[in-house]
Amino acid sequence: MVTFYGKQFNSRLLIGSALYPSPKVMQDSIRASGSEIVTVSVRRETAGGKTGDAFWSLIRELGVTVLPNTAGCKGVREAVTTAKLARELFNTSWIKLEVIADNDTLQPDVVGLVEAANILVKDGFEVFPYCTEDLSAAMRLVDAGCKVVMPWASPIGSAKGITNRDGLKLLRDRLPDITLVVDAGLGAPSHASEAMELGYDAVLLNTAIAKAADPVAMASAFKLGVEAGYAAFKAGLLGARDFASPSTPVIGTPFWHAIS
Repeated sequence: MVTFYGKQFNSRLLIGSALYPSPKVMQDSIRASGSEIVTVSVRRETAGGKTGDAFWSLIRELGVTVLPNTAGCKGVREAVTTAKLARELFNTSWIKLEVIADNDTLQPDVVGLVEAANILVKDGFEVFPYCTEDLSAAMRLVDAGCKVVMPWASPIGSAKGITNRDGLKLLRDRLPDITLVVDAGLGAPSHASEAMELGYDAVLLNTAIAKAADPVAMASAFKLGVEAGYAAFKAGLLGARDFASPSTPVIGTPFWHAIS
C-alpha cells in the first residue's frame, strides 16, 4: 500500500480526469486503471456551471478520493487563491500545487512553487507539489512541510517518458522518507514501469490514457505497467554492468579435443 498524508491506498496509479472523448469513457477508464485518486481541475469545476455540477456527480459516482489541482496558475497569489477555493469546493485539505513558469513547456516555476507551498502548509493544506527533478527545489519543498513531492518525467503531455533518469534516481536516493510520485510526461506503460523500478511510490498521468485510441484498454495497460515495475523494484533488480556474465557456469565443464 502507498500512503499519502496518513491515508493508505492500494493503487499506485493516480489518474487525471481531463481530455477524455466522453464522460462515460472517463469513468470506464478510471475504473479500468484501478486508481483510487483522481485529479480534478478547480478552474474546470468553477467555470462549468451546470456542466461542472454534472462532471462532479460523475466523479462522486466512482467513489474515489479527489485531488484538486491548481493547473494553469502562473503566480503565487493565483495558486494560493485557487487552492483555497478548492478546499471550500471539495471539502479537502489536499491540493496538487502547480505554479507554471512557461506556457510552451508548462515547466513549473520552482521559486514560486516553494513560496506558495510555504503559505499553504501554514494554512493547513496537505500539498502535492508538481515540480521538476531539481534536487534543491525538492528539498526546499520538503523543508516547507510537503510530505509528498511530484517531479515530472518530462513536460506535460509530451509522452517522452523519463528524460533525466539520473536526476529522478538522485531524488529517490536523497529523499528516502518522502513519498515521491512521477508526474507528467509518461507516454507508455513501460515509462510508468521504469519510474516504479527506480523506487518511486506512484505515478500520475492523464494524457497518455485520455488521448489513446482506446482509453479504457490503455488505462488497464498502465495499471499492469505500474504493478510490474513496483514488483520488479521489490524483487531487487540486477544492476547494469559493462561486461558479460555467463548464465551457464563454465568451471568444471568438460572439453573434448579431436585427436588427429
